[in-house]
Amino acid sequence: MFDVLIIGGGVSGMSCTLVLGSAKNKSFATDKKIGVFTHQKASALQDALFNNAYGIAAGKLGSELLTESIQHLSESYPHITQIPNEKVLQIEGVFPEFTITTNKSTYKTRTIVIGIGSSNTFAIDGLMQYVTPHQKALPEKQRIQLINSDHKVADGIYVVGTLAGWRSQLAIAAGSGAAVATDILTLWNGGVQTHCHDSIR
Repeated sequence: MFDVLIIGGGVSGMSCTLVLGSAKNKSFATDKKIGVFTHQKASALQDALFNNAYGIAAGKLGSELLTESIQHLSESYPHITQIPNEKVLQIEGVFPEFTITTNKSTYKTRTIVIGIGSSNTFAIDGLMQYVTPHQKALPEKQRIQLINSDHKVADGIYVVGTLAGWRSQLAIAAGSGAAVATDILTLWNGGVQTHCHDSIR
């Protein structure tokens, strides 16, 4: 049983995972089992070039960021389970016990974070009732989002990045993922507002 499974190895999903991972020494997070589906085949980063993203050197390729983020996660937070090359097909159950079925296996989790982009090819059984036209994308692009309130789709289900209705901008997607991570950490901390920062002090 995972405490949280993040679906998506792009900007928002990995940002969420990194922040959750960084809380490993907090008393309320030391025993939490965290996993991430790092399937990246359809990520918008595959063809991206960044010249205007805060903290990222001009000319950085999105394809490089995809690889580097996986390496960063492995080196900094090896306690997080990475699940590569699996596509999520179905989500069943209600909080606090969901079953996620992929093309290869099944997993149990208490909480789910979905960050797989806003393409209209979205087809996860169990979430289709939440699909609605994207509110901040050009209509001709036929993008979708999941109905949510401040990233929360339903109890135990969160959505991040463009699938949450945000514009396709790296800084926005990263912030969306980080915001949900801090919401989850706050819940783990008994409702006490929580965030994670490292310091040189």
